[in-house]
Parts: sequence; C-alpha cells; structure tokens
Amino acid sequence: MFTEKEVQQIQNKGITVEQVNAQVARIKNGMSYSNLIEAATIENGIERYSEHEKKDFIELYESKQNSLSALKFVPASGAATRMFKFLFQFLKNFNPSKESIEDYAEKHNDTSINTFVSNLEKFAFYNQVVLKANQENSSFDDLLINEKYLQFVKTILDKNSLNYSFFPKGLLPFHKYGDDLVITAFQEHLFESTLYASSNNKANLHFTVSEKHHPFFIDELNRLKKDLEQKTNTTFNVSFSYQKEATETVALTKEGAVFRNEDDSVLFRPAGHGALLENLNDLNNDLIFIKNVDNIVVSEKNIKVSEYKKLLAGILVKIQEQVFTFLYKLDEAIVLEEELLEVALFVSTKMNVSIDADFEDFSLEEKRAYLKGKLNRPIRVCGMVKNEGEPGGGPFWVKDESGHISLQIVEFAQINIQDKAQQDIVKNATHFNPTDLVCGVKNYKGEKFNLKEFVDSEAAFITLKNQNGVDIKALELPGLWNGSMAYWNSIFVEIPLNTFNPVKTVNDLLKPAHQIVS
Repeated sequence: MFTEKEVQQIQNKGITVEQVNAQVARIKNGMSYSNLIEAATIENGIERYSEHEKKDFIELYESKQNSLSALKFVPASGAATRMFKFLFQFLKNFNPSKESIEDYAEKHNDTSINTFVSNLEKFAFYNQVVLKANQENSSFDDLLINEKYLQFVKTILDKNSLNYSFFPKGLLPFHKYGDDLVITAFQEHLFESTLYASSNNKANLHFTVSEKHHPFFIDELNRLKKDLEQKTNTTFNVSFSYQKEATETVALTKEGAVFRNEDDSVLFRPAGHGALLENLNDLNNDLIFIKNVDNIVVSEKNIKVSEYKKLLAGILVKIQEQVFTFLYKLDEAIVLEEELLEVALFVSTKMNVSIDADFEDFSLEEKRAYLKGKLNRPIRVCGMVKNEGEPGGGPFWVKDESGHISLQIVEFAQINIQDKAQQDIVKNATHFNPTDLVCGVKNYKGEKFNLKEFVDSEAAFITLKNQNGVDIKALELPGLWNGSMAYWNSIFVEIPLNTFNPVKTVNDLLKPAHQIVS
C-alpha cells in the first residue's frame, strides 16, 4: 500500500506501517457505536450531596491540600476561528452602502450580528480594536455607522491587523476589569489555579498548545507572571506540550483510498482531544484537574465556582483512601471471605462497578484477584450538570462487547441515534458532562499508572471532513474523557450549571459569567 518514501515518512512520525494499516481498516470497518443501557441519573450513577456533605468534602481536601501535588491540565490547542464564524460571514456578505445592519440580519437570519454590534463596548477587546482601527484608518471615527461596524470587524479578523482568529482562545482578551485592565483566558486560568490547584503557595499548570502558538503563550506568561505572583503570593510552575506527531492519523477518500497531499505524501491529521492522553500520561502529580480553556469566569464569580473543584477533589481523596486501604488488605497473605464481601460491596455501591454474576462461585484467590483488578485503576471524579440544552457528552450506563456494564461519558457521535431504543435512552438523559474532572493517576503504592492501558480503542470516531475541496473520512482517537478513560473507575457528581460557562462564539463573552458588574 505504501511506497518506500511513504514508509520512511510514517516511521519519521514515530509510528509503524502496521499501525497505519490498522487505522485504515478501522475507517473502512466504520464506527463502533456505544451500547447504552440507560442514562445515568441521580441515585443511579450520579451522586447528589447535601450542603453539609459538600462542606465536609471541601474541608477534607483543604486539610490534605498542602501534602498533595496537584496540577491543572488545560487543553488550549487550536485557533479560535469558530468563535468568529458569524463575523467572517458578515465580513463576506455585508454591503454598508446598500443595507443596514438590521436589513442584513433579517436577510441572513442572523441575530448574532445584532447582539454583537449592540454591545461592542462590553467586549474586553473593544478599546484595543478601536485603537488599532484608528491607527490603520485616521478617519475611522468619521465613518458612517455601518461602515464603522464593518471596519471594526475587519480590524478583528484581518490577518494584517489584529488577526484574532489566528490566536487560540487562551490568548484572546476575555474579561475586562474597569477601563484599563484586560485579561486573557490564559491569565484567568493562572489565577483560578490559586483557588484550588495549589499547595504551599505553589501552583502547577500544564497547557497543551499548538507549536505555532507556543511562543505567544511564553510571551504572555513572561508579561504577567511576576505581577500575578506578587498579587496572589503564589509561585506558578507552568509547562506546555504539543499534541504528539505519533498520535496523528490517516484519512481516506470516499472511495476508500489513502488520501495523499499534492506532493504525494500521506496526509496525517490531528486525531482530536483523545490524542492528549499521551500528554496527560507524561504528568506525574497526585491529583490532576482537567478543565477546558474557554470555561473560565471573571474572578469575582470564580471564587464561588472553584468551591466545586474542591468538592470533587475531596470526594476523590476520600474514595482513593478507601480504595488504597482495600488494596493493601488484598495484598495480605490471608484474606477472610467476609473481608472480600466487604470489598465487593464497596466496589459495586461506591465505585459503580458491576460485579460478575459468577463472583460468588469464584475461589478465594479468584475473588481476591478479581477485586484487585477492579480497584487498581485510575480514578476520576467528574462534575455533571443538569441538561438544559447545552451541548456536551452525557453520562450513561454502557455495556461493552464482553457484556460488562460500566459508567461512561458518551459523546453523541458515539450513539446510533437511528436506533429507537438508543434514541429513547438519550431522551431520558438528565445531565451532561461539562469537562470538569479531577483525576487520580497513581496506584496505592504511589506508582504512576500507564494510562494507555485503560483505553477502549473501539471508541474511536470517524468523521467526514473536507481537505482542499475533497471529501475525506478522518479518524479521531477515543475522546480524552470518553473512550480514552473507558476503563478508569468513575464517580459522577452533580454540580450547578453555573460552573459551566464555555465561550463557543464571541457573543458568549457577553454572558454574566464573563462580565464584571459595575
């Protein structure tokens, strides 16, 4: 299938021809859909705690915080192009000499542009854009209103101007404090880490970035680090990594041939956020908080929101302590039958693990080995919020090919929505996953798990993309918090919807979570 030159290209990426052939076969065979048994709901896979219980978990984490190595892991790769999609369309189609903004909005059924222009001064980037527009056009202030709006958008998007769509979300002006202070999402994440992901006045953060953006993140860190460390009395240990080349995957044409570039080299594409498992696997901390770069709020609201991160961490600390106690017990020379039953009860009721129907018929040693296999895994505690129309993967009980039932976070792309039974289960879902996780990635002996051993490779995604005008079938690795964590032990916990404040379009920055109340 591959020429000698292509074989060399493949090997230079750190992968083998056999792996590429397996990717090709995976695309040709099609997606394996998840087999949903039922939606996870309150008291059926999702825990809901009283205010008193929440307080106890938070206090437990705070009591242990300075003895733990915590880290905040933030996927921050990729350009912010999709944030400005409706503005690109506006730039392409709006003619200020022939129509008003209102006419344009009605003609194109685009209410987003009305919202945008009606609230320009509320955006953190407003002053920067106006300043740049005046530098580039000395008569900017004298333009007619519709021409001024058009020029404003051009200044934001033009690659010879501010070129915001080139930059990742993490480096865009997100929040405004007063008239002068403008804060990026990256800086807000640094501040947020001091609220829950620090110990002994030290905060560890890791951002996954694209190679082309890395220097800009370094510049931003150097610009603000000293001042922020003084204000927060915290030392920041910030590291960066790229998606590894070896995680990239091939694509096929509609006819099933390997897609090749114009220079006849094999096209390799980034394989989705599942590729970041490699980056996560390189980290060696006791607790790892995972949160998307755009899910960040202004500081006055963040103090309250961050209490729920401590809640999740406290739950993880408590469950991990019990798991470790049981694992040491299972290592002892003599383990009594009643002790094994106690462990089995904990595994089924507290760890959401379905016990094998034949468990009672196992010998003592078989029971010991079985329970140890179920407990000695990475643990994640995931926040779940009530589903009120926001997109996101959902928590479901899923049966795998071996007949084992487990709690999983399932993306809608993994569900065969044409199957009415599966469709009905989705309709009964009450919560979704806002990508709010705390992970325990070490075993009871303090050794780091190899996270690649707990992946369901069948949970890969096959997506339709367009490459240079040609339709292709692309392969994405199992999602980081989906198939890549399929064989972790999972605890799902209800948290408030106000902990989820993503910025999918630029207008989301107008929502209260991203605005300081004057």
